[in-house]
Amino acid sequence: MTRIKRGSVARKRRKKILKLAKGFRGSHSKLFRTAKQQVLKSLKYSYIGRKNKKRVYRRLWISRISAAVRSHDIKYSYFVSFLKKSNIGLNRKMLAQLAIVDKFVFNYFVTLVKS
Repeated sequence: MTRIKRGSVARKRRKKILKLAKGFRGSHSKLFRTAKQQVLKSLKYSYIGRKNKKRVYRRLWISRISAAVRSHDIKYSYFVSFLKKSNIGLNRKMLAQLAIVDKFVFNYFVTLVKS
């Protein structure tokens, strides 16, 4: 049987990992073994980070809405529950944007809740 050399396949595999490890510090971007471990870890962190980002933004929107509503002497929970009862289908992201950008429209919703 003839000998099979898999140099090109192995090189391709290693280059792929080292390309993903670009920008890591020290041997984490240079040596294959440590780079492979670090790439696996970084991929895991990026997966978790994508989930955490959604939580962080939701908390930010809630705190912005809460601050805007409290200036009108209303609690956040009361405001949101009233919007649900009134079938106003605005999500927290849009409400937070309205509170910052278009205060006139946001004040309209607040007056709805107050009356």
